Amino acid sequence: MNKLNVPGPNAQAMIARDKKVISSSYPRGYPFVMDHGKGVEVWDVDGNRFIDMMAGIAVLSTGHSHPKVVKAVQNAAEKFLHISSDFYHDGWIQLSEKLDEIAPFEENAKTFLTNSGTEAVETAIKLAKYHTKRSNFIGFTGAFHGRTMGSVAFTASKPKYHSGFYPLMPGVTHVPFPYEYRPVLERKTGEDYGETVVRYMEEEVFGHNVPGDEVAAIMVEPIQGEGGYVVPPAGFFPALRKLCDKYGILLIADEVQSGMGRTGKWWAIEHFGVEPDIITSAKGIASGLPLGACIARESVMTWPKGAHGNTYGGNPISCAASLATIDLLEESYLANAAEVGQYALDALEEIQARHPSIGDVRGKGLMIGVEFVKDKTTKEPNEEIRNLIEDTGFEHGLLLLGCGKSTIRLAPPLCITKSEMDEALEIFEETITMGEKQQGLK
Repeated sequence: MNKLNVPGPNAQAMIARDKKVISSSYPRGYPFVMDHGKGVEVWDVDGNRFIDMMAGIAVLSTGHSHPKVVKAVQNAAEKFLHISSDFYHDGWIQLSEKLDEIAPFEENAKTFLTNSGTEAVETAIKLAKYHTKRSNFIGFTGAFHGRTMGSVAFTASKPKYHSGFYPLMPGVTHVPFPYEYRPVLERKTGEDYGETVVRYMEEEVFGHNVPGDEVAAIMVEPIQGEGGYVVPPAGFFPALRKLCDKYGILLIADEVQSGMGRTGKWWAIEHFGVEPDIITSAKGIASGLPLGACIARESVMTWPKGAHGNTYGGNPISCAASLATIDLLEESYLANAAEVGQYALDALEEIQARHPSIGDVRGKGLMIGVEFVKDKTTKEPNEEIRNLIEDTGFEHGLLLLGCGKSTIRLAPPLCITKSEMDEALEIFEETITMGEKQQGLK
């Protein structure tokens, strides 16, 4: 395994310039400075090649600079760049029609387009308040829904997202996410741990804190992203849907990271056999162009003209990129995510058996988490080795990102081939071996 000379001189020079003029709030990882990319491969400004296993945080669903997406953007840009949401254009209508077609509920859908995931979440919060005439919400520990002032009130993956910004939006109560590898609630005999969490919500939260009939919505990631790529047990969503129906609560599925085919289905919620009332989307929806969407049942999107708006909503360039992205997903990448994702999970289970530091492997499609521990029995998180693997991967041509306390996420472009996955996993396993040797794990 060849070690790259990174960061090279060109990268170092750009990072020095960056520090002088760009906000220090950005959570930069390792010193990767991109020059160009194609598919799953990227090159830095010094000519080093990498396999991209994080896709701009699960954004580049069709890979870097897919020619069909690039052509769609060029064609749209030649016609007009902007018209504002006060008027109409065909691309906006076409995209909303397509989102209605693929929305994960039988009822007709209406869509509000935004520029980002956090704006889509803000839209969902406002819509839920308006529609239900209630102001309380339930969120989950480990969740990430964005950093703007409404969405950050639901975000509970790291305390730094809240530090310095209190008071947050009131009315949000957090409950444990059904993280089966690390349960915090006591389950009854024979009870699915997802059912345990929902029972806790009704008995403890509704029973002692927030009346269930005063809750507007429950917001949840079908698979937690920043919290550790955590897949809930099978009983969770059926029990949650039943609870929502009992109390007249809207179920908001935040699919910003898990949606648009990443899990091998259009939406991760489809793996669990229930229909939400509202979904939020962004990231992979337009292959890297800024776009978000709040998609709701027609019967829920009941607010009047002027209740909510967005200058750049329905931007023609982003709509064109999204339509091209959806075409590519339908043609092959949705199926590829399912096939190559299962191929990777199978390979990772074999890798796990060879390595004492891997406590858990989980995921759906190409949304895969590998959690590292100091001991498989105690399950004590091993954040240090996770960070070593991330940094060492970069030094050997592999772009990785962590999530949760001690998890590496594998979220490559959905166009990745099995041979590209093999190359990535070979480097990944070698970095694990190097980290274990450094820590003296056997």
